[in-house]
Amino acid sequence: MAVSISIIGLGLMGGSIAKALKQLTDINISAYDKQEVLNAAYYANIIDRKLDNIEQSIESEIIFLCLPVDESLRVFEKLIPLLKKDQIITDVCGVKSPFQELWNRSFSNGIYVGGHPMTGKEVSGYQNSDPTLFENAVYILSDTESKNQKINPLLDIINLLGSRIIFLNSKVHDIVVASVSHLPQLIAVSLINSASLKENDINFFDFAAGGFRDMTRIASSDFEIWKSVFGYNKKNIVYAIDNFINDLQNMKKIIASGDSNSTQKKFESARIKRDEIPRNTKGFITSLFDIFVYVKDEPGVLAKLTSLLYQKGINIKDLELLKVREGTGGTFRIAFESELISKEAKKVLTENGFKVN
Repeated sequence: MAVSISIIGLGLMGGSIAKALKQLTDINISAYDKQEVLNAAYYANIIDRKLDNIEQSIESEIIFLCLPVDESLRVFEKLIPLLKKDQIITDVCGVKSPFQELWNRSFSNGIYVGGHPMTGKEVSGYQNSDPTLFENAVYILSDTESKNQKINPLLDIINLLGSRIIFLNSKVHDIVVASVSHLPQLIAVSLINSASLKENDINFFDFAAGGFRDMTRIASSDFEIWKSVFGYNKKNIVYAIDNFINDLQNMKKIIASGDSNSTQKKFESARIKRDEIPRNTKGFITSLFDIFVYVKDEPGVLAKLTSLLYQKGINIKDLELLKVREGTGGTFRIAFESELISKEAKKVLTENGFKVN
C-alpha cells in the first residue's frame, strides 16, 4: 500500500494499528510517543521512523491520534492549521462531538474523519497491543466525509485491520456509546464496589461465580483511559444512568411485590433484545472462552498442563485457581481468545488424562 501514516500515541490502540498493518502490508509508519515506547516499536520493526515531535507527523498522508481524549484534542488543535491539502487526520477516541465541533470552527486544508473502533482490553499500553484487536470489530466513522472519495485510503487501512465500518453522526455516536459502552463500564465498577462486602468475616467475593466475573471483567480497566471520556460525554452518560436507574427501580418494585409474571416479562424482553446483538462482531472488551480443568494435588501437574498447551501452540489468556482441596486437587479456570482454541485445548487436555468441563 503506497501510503504513509503517522500514529500519535503507541498505546493499546496505536500500537495495535501499527502491529496489524506491519503484518499485512509494507506501509510506512511513523510514530510519536515516549522514547522507550518508540524504541521498543522501532527495534521490533513495528514502526519505520521515530518522530521527535508531533509536528513531524505532517509529513505523512494520514495521521492517527491515539491518545486519551483531552490529549488528542490538544494535539488535534495544534495540527489542524498545519494540515496540507486533502491530508487526512483521524482519531480513535470514545467521544466524537468535541473533535467535530473544534474542526467546524477552525480552518484547515486537510480532511478530518472522526473514528472510534469498538474494541479494546481491560489493560492499556503498547505492551498489551495486539495485531488482531480490530478483527471483526465495528469501526465507527463520523459521517461528515462519508461521500468524499478522498478518504478511501483511510477506509482501505481500516478494512485491512479487519474491521466493519459504520458511518454515524458525531452527536448520535456520543448518545449511543453512552449507553452501550460508557454506562456498562460504570455499572461494572459499581457492581464490584457494591458487592465488596463482608459479613462475619465472610468475603462475598469468595462465592462469586463465572457470571459475576464475566459481568465485571471491565471493572479492571485503566481509569486514565476513561477519565476524559466521562468528562466530555457527561451529559449523555448521566442520561444513560438515569434510564438505567429507572429500569432498575421498576425491577425493584416488581421483585418487592412478588409479581413473578412481570419479572418473567422483563426476562423475556431482555432475552429477545439481547439476541438482536450481532454475534459476529467484537464488543468493547474482547470476549474470552473458558474451560474448567480438575487437577490432582501433586508436584508438576500445572507445569504439565501448560506444557501440553504450549507444545500445541495454544496461548492461555487467563488462568485462575477456583477451588482447591489440599491433598486431593483443585479446579482451574483457563481462558482462551476464541471458542475454536478453547475446544482444541479441551481436546488436548482430555486426551492426556485431564478431566475437563
